[in-house]
Amino acid sequence: MKYAILGDIHANLEALSAVLEDAEKQGVNRYVCTGDVVGYNADPKPCLQKVRSICSHVVQGNHDYYTACNESMELFTPMAQKSIKWTRKQLSFFDRKYLRELPMILDIENFTIVHSSLSNPHRWNYIFRRKSAEASFKNQFSPVCFFGHTHVPLAFIKGTDFIEKGFFNTIKVEPDFQYLINVGSVGQPRDRNPKAAYVIYDLAVQTITLRRVEYDIPATQKKIRAAGLPFRNALRLESGR
Repeated sequence: MKYAILGDIHANLEALSAVLEDAEKQGVNRYVCTGDVVGYNADPKPCLQKVRSICSHVVQGNHDYYTACNESMELFTPMAQKSIKWTRKQLSFFDRKYLRELPMILDIENFTIVHSSLSNPHRWNYIFRRKSAEASFKNQFSPVCFFGHTHVPLAFIKGTDFIEKGFFNTIKVEPDFQYLINVGSVGQPRDRNPKAAYVIYDLAVQTITLRRVEYDIPATQKKIRAAGLPFRNALRLESGR
């Protein structure tokens, strides 16, 4: 069984399509999503439709939540607020109902998915440091947890008395350790690499592999500008920031 773990798609249809094509070539036969299907980019409805059709499990991201719920967005930047308000208008009542009813945490076989942290996931905390990873590990009961939210691929590995942190290409999952893996972003990478990011978890050999995929960035940028979304949404795609 090979799972593709997709996260932070953010309505980028070109990136999502390229990732799905790559995943098929890698022999992936299951798909799950760590949230934020919508936001920032110009194809929320097509991306949502595609995710619903291929992903067996999806958890709720903060952009999904605020798009669905019409709640105050004072914690968002003005750019993100404008994107969410625009996205709300593109989705149907039933689209937003689907997003609103997504769970925050899901256990799948021997791994877990969440958008932000297993510690108070509704607070949308970012995990960059060992201390925040430690808080999430305290609530992790599976060997592996995949998450997103920061748009930066990163691995935390917990042993008996330590937590290691680092970037990764391929990780071998070993007994007696726990793994907290940020899968990066399909639709808006922020690790200075503009290529779309996702992870493949091969259950047969117990490996976690980060994949980077080129996609048609100018096409996505053109759609952003045509929609009247913030221009920085388009600019940051080419720099991966």
